[in-house]
Amino acid sequence: MKAELEQVVCEVHEVFKLRGFTLSVAESCTGGFICHVLTSLPGASSFFTAGVVAYTGEMKKKILGVSSKTIARYGVVSEQAAREMAERLRILTNAAFSVSTTGNLGPDVLEGKEKGLVYIAVNREGETVVKELRLQGDREQNKEETAFETLKLLIETTQRIQ
Repeated sequence: MKAELEQVVCEVHEVFKLRGFTLSVAESCTGGFICHVLTSLPGASSFFTAGVVAYTGEMKKKILGVSSKTIARYGVVSEQAAREMAERLRILTNAAFSVSTTGNLGPDVLEGKEKGLVYIAVNREGETVVKELRLQGDREQNKEETAFETLKLLIETTQRIQ
């Protein structure tokens, strides 16, 4: 794990333990990597409630409850899909926060969307923040960068809460 990713994972652990927050993770393009890095450190069970890898559009609908209309209109690689993934999983798990990732890590075009286009989302009750990433690395680099950016956005979101 790269040093910057390890640092943000440590920060998530520290903030979530200190503040008593809980977290669930809905992953697509990262394939469980965020869950892996979060649980690589001891003590994750004090805040990490659930992780779901919904890799196909069908599983995003069936498991997470993403709307068929959203997928038909915007695709699985979209701001809207990332938003619904995070919102639905937070409700399903009753966690204080949830994050989601969906995108195209490459090497081919997916839904007419280029390699490196990724959407990440953070949800807490009443607020969802979505960010678009345009990554330039190979699949593994893009996966690590997505995890880093997602956890960084999560930390930024928690800092807005008094």
